[in-house]
Amino acid sequence: MKEKITIYTSETCPYCKTVKDKLKESSIKFTEKDTVKSKKEWEEVFNLTKTPTTPTVEINGEFLVPGRDFQQPEHLISILSNFKKSKYSNNRQTIELLRTLNFNIFTAFQRMQQILQQIENNTKKEKENGDKSTS
Repeated sequence: MKEKITIYTSETCPYCKTVKDKLKESSIKFTEKDTVKSKKEWEEVFNLTKTPTTPTVEINGEFLVPGRDFQQPEHLISILSNFKKSKYSNNRQTIELLRTLNFNIFTAFQRMQQILQQIENNTKKEKENGDKSTS
């Protein structure tokens, strides 16, 4: 792998250690930057991602944040191992990401509406059953 990988870590983060160990086991070379020792750089990363979570991984200027972009170290390794720079411009990628985000938000709200409707229906049934038993 010829990609430049930087991992922002915290000394007190056990997940950071696990991720670094898994990267080493997979022979993925990376540069480690402690968020305290590289405070200014970490602040720039945080200002960009708005996610102060470690380990945050940078690969060729793109950031991967745990929970948002990968769930387990193995998932991160798969992403890094298969990473290819996009042929599309940042503007085009941003448009597609916004479209995906819009779809995901719409889907989540639809699902929430269905759940609220079920709760409302169950509440009405319980109230009706309660009214019948007291008469």
